Amino acid sequence: MNNKDIQDLIKLINKTDISEFKLREGDFEITIRTKDYHKGKPVLPATQQVISVPASAPVAAMPTYQAPPPVEVAAVETAAPVEASTPTPAAKNTNYIEVKSPIVGTFYRSSAPEKPVYAKVGDRIEVGDIVCIVEAMKLFNEIESEVSGTIVKVLIEDASPVEYDQPLFLVDPNG
Repeated sequence: MNNKDIQDLIKLINKTDISEFKLREGDFEITIRTKDYHKGKPVLPATQQVISVPASAPVAAMPTYQAPPPVEVAAVETAAPVEASTPTPAAKNTNYIEVKSPIVGTFYRSSAPEKPVYAKVGDRIEVGDIVCIVEAMKLFNEIESEVSGTIVKVLIEDASPVEYDQPLFLVDPNG
């Protein structure tokens, strides 16, 4: 198993609710524990699936799991008070573009608690504008927008964990 295979395995494990994974191939052995391993958080029960292969190939038991149902997160801010009779922007237009997290980590809307947020609902952003920070392994990564438009919704709360490719903002490209 080479470094790329190990990195791919780590990425795959991080996308699941597995807290610990062990693999043994001959003299090679690897154990991967996620950040939730020591926190005692409940995880989905994993079952093992054994795959029969020819004797010349190594056999590994791979855990399987059922993904949890998606959870909706309320917006953190609104652009202005909206009357009950006025349809929300989301109801008017479903052609919004998602700004997604390129990495797994913790989402922050500003560089420090006392600093202003990088992007809020109603802000016009351009390609390359910093919209947030995702902390991963004690490194703070500035996330740049890959689209231009107006932010219509913040999809995640400040200081919340995010997954790879998880939507963070909805952007109206026509706004």
